[in-house]
Amino acid sequence: MIGRRQFITLLGGASAAWPLAARAQQASAPVVGFVTSRSLDGSSRHAAAFTKGLGETGYVEGQNVMVEHHWLSGQNDRLPSLMADLVRRRVAVIATAGDPASLAAKAATATIPIVFAVGEDPVRLGLVASLNRPGGNLTGINFFNTELTAKRLELLREVVPGAARVAVLVNPTIAANTESVVRDVGAAARAIGLQIQVLNASTSGEIEAAFADFVRERPDALLVSGDAFFASRRLQFALLAARHALPGSYGSRQFAEAGGLMSYGSNIADAYRQLGVYTGRILKGAKPADLPVVQASKIELVINALTARVLGLTVPPSLLSIADEVIE
Repeated sequence: MIGRRQFITLLGGASAAWPLAARAQQASAPVVGFVTSRSLDGSSRHAAAFTKGLGETGYVEGQNVMVEHHWLSGQNDRLPSLMADLVRRRVAVIATAGDPASLAAKAATATIPIVFAVGEDPVRLGLVASLNRPGGNLTGINFFNTELTAKRLELLREVVPGAARVAVLVNPTIAANTESVVRDVGAAARAIGLQIQVLNASTSGEIEAAFADFVRERPDALLVSGDAFFASRRLQFALLAARHALPGSYGSRQFAEAGGLMSYGSNIADAYRQLGVYTGRILKGAKPADLPVVQASKIELVINALTARVLGLTVPPSLLSIADEVIE
């Protein structure tokens, strides 16, 4: 029979062993390098969605998988050295969100599995051979960032029916995205009789300079291309658009939540969840070459009705009725 003092001694020894066991489990857990050009500020729901996706495959961050989060806030010049470090340490999977991070990962390794979430066509980007048969060490999610640009222009015209000239802001450092946006917007503008003016911006100062050009050129509306750096500057966009009374259309709901007029695009949080699911499946042994690229199915229209009223715009009831969210 164990005495009270012996029992307490045994209990104390077990308690001391539990943290050691937990640390040992963490030390043996696979490491995932998560890299995105976005900023963590305002993207907490995306981080939570990635964690949720991992959970759907049985992985709990901090327990049976370790995730190194790298939120670069548009500092894409850090990508080559960061990817080289992840490859040197032989992480189990590299999960990337955004075209620049995904291309940098592909350039860094042909052996470590890579799961991407990109807005551009991954075949056109050169990430995979085809959507159904990716081949190589990459697969992931395409959330149609650029493919929806033409539709965004049409919706903007419905909210601003008198618009004749639309300024289009692109980030020239994201070459494939810029090329697709300019091509698709140009074709859509010609089809509905709009003139477009394309301006470049890749820094906060260049965004300010672009709006200074708007003061001189006086476009009727603004369309901002989908880009991680632009998303990190969404408050700047909202403030400048309000100051210059310029109706704007954006690719992510974050802009509308920050005060932009409207957004139309894929549900980015769901794309991050799917990114987590595919990461978990690869950790369980699936090969990227055998996992077809997932195409986002959740497209959402968000309208900021308060901003519309401030701008003196009347949103058509037909748009309000199909909006996924109307911010009052």
